[in-house]
Order: sequence, then structure tokens, then C-alpha cells
Amino acid sequence: MFLQQLVNGISVGGIYALIATGYALIYSLLGFSNWAHGEVAMFGAYMALTLVTRTNSPFLGALVFGILGAGLLSIFNEKVAYKRIRDHGSPTMFLMIAAMGISTTYQNGAMLAFGPKFQMFPSMFETSTIQLGSISIGILDVISLLTTIVALVVLDLLINKSKMGLGIRTVASNSYTASLMGINIDRYFALVFLLAGMLAGSAGVLLGLKYSVYPTMGNVSLKAFIASVLGGLGSVRGAIVGALIIGILETMVSGYLSSGLRDLVTFGLLIVILLVKPSGLMGVTIEDKA
Repeated sequence: MFLQQLVNGISVGGIYALIATGYALIYSLLGFSNWAHGEVAMFGAYMALTLVTRTNSPFLGALVFGILGAGLLSIFNEKVAYKRIRDHGSPTMFLMIAAMGISTTYQNGAMLAFGPKFQMFPSMFETSTIQLGSISIGILDVISLLTTIVALVVLDLLINKSKMGLGIRTVASNSYTASLMGINIDRYFALVFLLAGMLAGSAGVLLGLKYSVYPTMGNVSLKAFIASVLGGLGSVRGAIVGALIIGILETMVSGYLSSGLRDLVTFGLLIVILLVKPSGLMGVTIEDKA
């Protein structure tokens, strides 16, 4: 029972991690929480669903389509809304207010375009499970875990082992100094939004496959935000750790206590962390944020 719930929790936490790392990336550069991030995930899910239902595309094609669509939407948000606010020298709070407006706009736009009903992906995989002793792992959970692992490993390599990642870390450390050094900081802002959007898109597609697609599915990003706060805002690895903790905690509470207590425990944990260690479990200094 315990091992089964642990595996389920890791699967759910992995999807949270895809969204939470996007929060961490954007916060590390701009210092604000992008409340429209969940709607980017929702858009990716609808893009993939539309491709599958109209062309009978295989899973990999739908996943790539959803990831690219979400990434482009994320860049669109940055260029059309956030960049203009920054260029006017407005306070960071204005970015958060704009993100809330974008979130509401996309939710209502999705309701108009696709309707308020829950929509399911066609059956793309057999419902069989893989049996490992007493643990049963569904095919969808295996695919979800593999996709999450690949995405997060690639992200970690990009951030910590590439020239592009060095540029991102430099801008995150001090964007003003980076601009004085001749670095095109707007290009790195756009790049980070692209990466965050693509991660959110992959999470949206996986959530849609596992559960369903609907206009307000982006609200699940609130759990991912809690995960990023738990791990330490601005810390990518902290966001991953926080997401896994949240995912495992939720499944354990649902399995051993009651699913009705799941959200209560999750939000209660957020309050405790803010009171005891506001910087998060892996809180970092500004210089180390990316």
C-alpha cells in the first residue's frame, strides 16, 4: 500500500514539477509569480487534443504540438504584456496584475472556443498496467514519469551545463549589470518564457491524458506554485523537490486519510513553510537564483 501510494505520488509530483520549474525560472529573472502560467499549460493541452481529434495524430506528435504551442503562447505573453510593462518602468506588482488578467482572459476564451465541458483524449494507450511485485503502474503513469524525467534532465543540463544556461544565470543574478556588459537581456527573458511555456505545455498534455481537458484546468498550477514556494522561489531544483513532496503528500493523505483533506493539508503546509522558513527548503540567495 505504501509503495503503491509512493509511486502514484511521484507520478503526480512529476507533473507538478514541470509547472513549478516554470514558476521558478520566471521568478529568478523577473521576481514575480506568473499567474497566467497555468493557462499556458491548459492551452498546450487543448492544442494537443485538437490535433489528435482532427488528424488522429500519435501521442508523440500531439505532445510536441502541445509543447510548441504552449511555448509560443508564453513568449507572446512576454512580448505583448510583460515586456511593455517593464519598458515603462512600472513596479513588479503590475506584472502580477497583468498575469491575473491574462489568466482570466484565457480561461474565458477557452470556454467560448471549446465549451465548458470536460473533454477526454481518445484512447491512445492500452489500459494495462505493469506489475512490479505488489506495485501496479499504469502505462500512462510510466509515460508521464519518463516524459517528466527527460524534460527535467534536459532543463537541468541547459541551465547548468550550456552557454545559454550561463547567460540565463547571469541575467538572473543581476539583469542591470548584464545589460551593461552588452548582454541582450530581452532575448534571455524570451528564452526563459519559452522554456517555462514548453514545460507547462508538456504538463498540460500529460494532465489531459491522465484526467481530462477543460478551461479551468490551469488552476492546478496553484499546487505547482505551492511547490515552488516550498522548495524556494527562484530555485529550479527546489521547485522539483517541492513538487515531489506535494505530490507524495497528497496521495498519502488521500490513501490513508481522506481525499477531502488533501487540499487542506497542502495549503496548511504552505502556511507552515511561510511561517517557519519563508525562503523555502532550498532557499537561495539572489546571486544563485537560476
